Amino acid sequence: MNICRIRATVAGVFLSVATALPAFAGFTFASIDGGEIDLDSYRGQPVLVVNTASLCAFTPQFDGLQALYDRYRDRGLVVLAVPSDDFRQELASEEEVADFCAVNFDLDLPMTEITHVRGPDAHPFYAWLRRDSGFTPRWNFNKVLLGTDGAVIETFGSSVRPLSGKVLRAVEAALPAG
Repeated sequence: MNICRIRATVAGVFLSVATALPAFAGFTFASIDGGEIDLDSYRGQPVLVVNTASLCAFTPQFDGLQALYDRYRDRGLVVLAVPSDDFRQELASEEEVADFCAVNFDLDLPMTEITHVRGPDAHPFYAWLRRDSGFTPRWNFNKVLLGTDGAVIETFGSSVRPLSGKVLRAVEAALPAG
């Protein structure tokens, strides 16, 4: 085997390791409440990441997301809402989004600032998700369930409700034993 082929093989191994990193590996989001949401802080917990929008026909799913979080948070589930205006259905500012969600849905689940989830400006988490699993949100309220190690367990489209049997089964299977 010649030296060029060896270098290409070694480079390929390093590239595949780098792109196969679990989702918790260094991804942070700006929190809508200020500060930072560091996915590493959720290591050992399943995380349902949902791109949201305040002015979407699927916005009533906030009730289901909060109910899911309430049902399983004591067992470790994190539900992370990621407001996005990529589909032009989000309010103009983080303050408006936070107020809207508090007043209309009494949300207390973690929420990021308004974030790009697709395209060239996609947040690094969503760029990783696209690259590693081929998943890109096609609309608001797409859901990504990450396991306790940060690996993608399953993705769900907008029409899959947070309290559907499909989501509940996946979440229950992902919860840490105990």
